[in-house]
Amino acid sequence: MGNGKEITNVSKATIGRLPAYLRYLKDKESAGEKTISSTAIAEDLRLNAVQVRKDIAVISSVAGKPKLGFEIRDLIEDINKFLGYDNVTDAVLVGAGGLGRALAGYGGFKNYGLNIVAAFDKNPELVGKSLNGVQVFDTKELPKLVRRLNVLIGIIAVPGSEAQEVADELVAGGVRAIWNFAPAHLILPPDIAVKNEDMAASLAILSKRLAEILYEEK
Repeated sequence: MGNGKEITNVSKATIGRLPAYLRYLKDKESAGEKTISSTAIAEDLRLNAVQVRKDIAVISSVAGKPKLGFEIRDLIEDINKFLGYDNVTDAVLVGAGGLGRALAGYGGFKNYGLNIVAAFDKNPELVGKSLNGVQVFDTKELPKLVRRLNVLIGIIAVPGSEAQEVADELVAGGVRAIWNFAPAHLILPPDIAVKNEDMAASLAILSKRLAEILYEEK
């Protein structure tokens, strides 16, 4: 069995690579493989082997065995523990439009420790309906219901003009972390964790990279 480490001083880059390791290792486990080397992980994921070994050392006390490598099951267990995926965390979704429906319908969240327990929207045509098993409530009930459910994570999928108000209501309900898909900069208390998914910035980076590739091909 793995022996995950309790470490908080870990770079964002390392944390960002862990979900990719986890998907890869689960695929290998599903294929019946028992062990894996850091070199194989690096080659398959197109990463630096030294970096992979450093990442593994940060989150796991399990030592690789000569010629065999690491026990895949142990690494999966340690990554799950390190990221908190071994304890499913409840979340609420605000915004039941197109993006909200897509997020509510993504069953893979539970594999990463996230369980959407309720959705909210101000559209009366959506209130009372279900998004892939997730009931939609009126946003007027947001702070009260979030506090009653003791939910700590809020997902924002509303237009940018509504995002700050929604964030304030989530914080009022006791939410401690916000995953923001709205195109808006949120002003939040310093003790609230926030992750912004800036699709415009991602598209800009992708477009720039595409332009560079096309230029290099000329």
